[in-house]
Amino acid sequence: MRLFRAALMLGAALLPLAAHAQSAGGESAKPNPPSATLKPLDFTERTLPNGLKVYAIRDTGTSNVSVQVWYNVGSKDDPAGRSGFAHLFEHLMFKATRNLPPETFDRLTEDVGGNNNASTSDDYTEYHETVPANHLQRLLFAEADRMANLVVDPTNFASERDVVKEELRGDFARPYGKLFSAYTAAASYSRHPYARSTIGSIANLDSASIDDVRAFHAVYYRPDNAVLVVSGNFDPAQLNAWVNQYFAPIKRPAGKIPRVTVTEPPRAHATRYTVYEPNTPLPAVVIGYPVPADNDPDNPALTVMNAILSTGESSRLYQSLVYRDQLAAQAQSFVDTKQGPGNLFVFAMMAGGKPVAAGEAALRAQIAKLRDAPVTPEELTEAKNQILTAALLGRETAEGKGRALASSAIIDGDPRTSDRQLAAIQKVTAADVQRVARKYLRDDASATIVYESPEMAPAGAKGDTIAVANTVQVTNLVPPAHIDTPELAPPADRIAPPKAGTPVTAAIPNPNEFRLANGLRVVVVERHALPLLSAALVTTGGGADDPATRAGLADLTADVMTKGTTTRTATQIAREIEALGGSISSDAGWDGSDVAVTIKSDQAGPALAILADVAQHPVFAAEEVERARVQAIDGVSVTMKDPGALSGLVSARAVFGNAPYGHPLSGTPGSLKAITQGDIRQAYAKAWHPDTATLIMVGDITPAQAKSLAESNFAAWTAPAAAIAPAPVVGAYPAPRVIVVDMPDAGQAGVVVARPGIARSDPEYYPASVANAVLGGGYSSRLNSEIRIKRGLAYGASSSLNAHRGPGTLSARTQTKNPTAPETVAIMIEQMKRLGAEPVPAAELETRKAVLIGGFGRASETTGGIASVLGQYVLEGVPLDELKRFVPAVTAVDPAAVQKAAQDVIDPARASVVVVGDAKLFLPALKKAYPQVEVIPASTLDLSKAALK
Repeated sequence: MRLFRAALMLGAALLPLAAHAQSAGGESAKPNPPSATLKPLDFTERTLPNGLKVYAIRDTGTSNVSVQVWYNVGSKDDPAGRSGFAHLFEHLMFKATRNLPPETFDRLTEDVGGNNNASTSDDYTEYHETVPANHLQRLLFAEADRMANLVVDPTNFASERDVVKEELRGDFARPYGKLFSAYTAAASYSRHPYARSTIGSIANLDSASIDDVRAFHAVYYRPDNAVLVVSGNFDPAQLNAWVNQYFAPIKRPAGKIPRVTVTEPPRAHATRYTVYEPNTPLPAVVIGYPVPADNDPDNPALTVMNAILSTGESSRLYQSLVYRDQLAAQAQSFVDTKQGPGNLFVFAMMAGGKPVAAGEAALRAQIAKLRDAPVTPEELTEAKNQILTAALLGRETAEGKGRALASSAIIDGDPRTSDRQLAAIQKVTAADVQRVARKYLRDDASATIVYESPEMAPAGAKGDTIAVANTVQVTNLVPPAHIDTPELAPPADRIAPPKAGTPVTAAIPNPNEFRLANGLRVVVVERHALPLLSAALVTTGGGADDPATRAGLADLTADVMTKGTTTRTATQIAREIEALGGSISSDAGWDGSDVAVTIKSDQAGPALAILADVAQHPVFAAEEVERARVQAIDGVSVTMKDPGALSGLVSARAVFGNAPYGHPLSGTPGSLKAITQGDIRQAYAKAWHPDTATLIMVGDITPAQAKSLAESNFAAWTAPAAAIAPAPVVGAYPAPRVIVVDMPDAGQAGVVVARPGIARSDPEYYPASVANAVLGGGYSSRLNSEIRIKRGLAYGASSSLNAHRGPGTLSARTQTKNPTAPETVAIMIEQMKRLGAEPVPAAELETRKAVLIGGFGRASETTGGIASVLGQYVLEGVPLDELKRFVPAVTAVDPAAVQKAAQDVIDPARASVVVVGDAKLFLPALKKAYPQVEVIPASTLDLSKAALK
């Protein structure tokens, strides 16, 4: 699938272990009751005679429009022996229709500055596109055509099946990937088909046939089994006319839609599994408890309970397992509700050296605490505020509004469910939370998985097998008596997509700027559509300034900034700001660091007071430094087991050697152990003062309000007597290298081809950005077209131009099965050479410019997105009027400029090649092309040294 299911996304989110705070704050913050600031979704609805439900949410404040089609079919409907089938089918829906050749959806979306994607869950498969509003008619035409006239041919079928296999291998290659993509589902159900993983298995994918695909489309992809949601800037009358034109003629099939009616029996007794999986850097444990369907009246109380358990750093799991007892590197919970029975999971990834049994006992103790005593009024209010803020953030964009409505319509059968649940959440009491804890979180109903590396297994132990039970009931797919098998029509017979309409001019943010007397720069952008505020204080002084033996110093310093001030402890910071429904984060990049809050705008005063306190008065207590250090080392240990992530770190060392930007931003185990409390205090003193800092506020705030907040919170901050210049970031580059990091039994190979790039201030930045977009920017880029679309070698391939205050990198990357790593390297090198050898055709160039312009436009749709862009401009020394210059600058790039930029910035003659994987499966072939290849065992890799060993 193009997006992971919810559980997989959580699994991926668990992997980075940076302990940046997830809180935000207030002035002696007392929990405030939730404000009634979330308006219900304002939409129209109608049902066509063929059964298609159509919903429309108009928003003239955006220049974009989102089109979403959700089908009421998911992996629970996979036929017998075909697990992963709905997901495979999702991929095929992006291929041909009777009127549209393969990849046309990307031509209609990405090539005009939009985007598209899809996802498969247990219950649904959804397709969504966001495009400039004048392209709405074209997308409606295309969605209707693939609903009615999908073409499946042997070539596309075989290619996409290979792509899905690589996606599956990628899931399993990441640490803990198998736990979340396969094991939790299989352990949670004994009869319901939810037991099968969404992504399936290699064997089941191999057994699927074209006839299966055609039957699946005929049975489930029909108008009366779908909802169409259009949200954004459109004319309602015109929308209705287009929907009538394109969707109304689609016939409703006569047969009934098969529905899963299996009842999952109550779990009669606790179940327990212990598995030993390679590539598991830290032991982990997950405990699942059955919960009812999403539309159950208990859902609001379960949602509040989950927030109390693990939302933010004041949550019970974080405070007990991670912060106080330091048992776990991460501890989380999540509620996975569905059309049918779902689960609440609690998870702990142990800290280095901590026994998994202690983590399981601590998780169970927290569950018992929920059952045994009511939650506090403060916890209840905090959870409700957090849920409300998250809902506001989710509805900032046209796509987000449409998603909230569509998911309710499909999962709950009612588009108003999400609004009703949010209203019900505000009425949840402490007694409600305790009642559902007692009802559902019973020890005798739990399913536990202990997940460890083979090295942890007792002598002779092989671990348990977690597989879909043979009692799970799955039905065969019964095709209708007659199935249409459309073919791509000859060019002369195809109906062409309609032409685009008159463009809607995008509103470019207009920053207001002023300075306080102490030199603090303040930037304000007004956006009053939603009561949200994103505020970030950014300053120079990032990873590029780390001393040679102190890699990770800036990152660790930023992390500890939110862990205590002269007047607040780390726990008080988290509790105060999370009580307001906000979040706070502190982070370091290469060129600078920041502390940021996201909050409902009515809590701006107390939130800014906490941000100011964190920025001006951190104490860097010894115990907090040590706690953050241990967590950072655990995070590095996870990264070192991920072939894709590790290949990126190795390539940076290969490109930069000992120069700035070469070391891991988060440090290495050795460098992190060497950092002292004094080092951190010195790094803070060097970087954080008002004359080098900028306060950015974006959202529901006026310049006058912003000035008042800035003066009241930052006017007393004093600058040092002498300004401290940032360290230079230009260094000599070592000769290119070809490096293999041998990671035996790695499920995939991470492949990177990287070379020195340019600084953000370089005059060639815009031509190089367009050249990079041609190479690997987006689904239709040359790398992805060659590696994924044409050959099915990877789930995706891309390139990036990382331009910093100093010259960064140009890198191409992918993950592929081990034996095909040399082939992907050759393709990358070939495409990099090609860009400098020949001009890019004008038509291709225009589409890649649209990708850049569209991505820039979508970034400016949210308060956080605008704040992030402005923060980068500040750190890179770019004037803020770059916001208005970006589109004209990209538009002006011509083929000659792209070719020259490719010769200067992309030519692979200066590139290093890095492959991280199981070397025995690809090294002989790679040596034929690169006899000079260096082979470094993963067990001896040393990222603290330029030599890597």
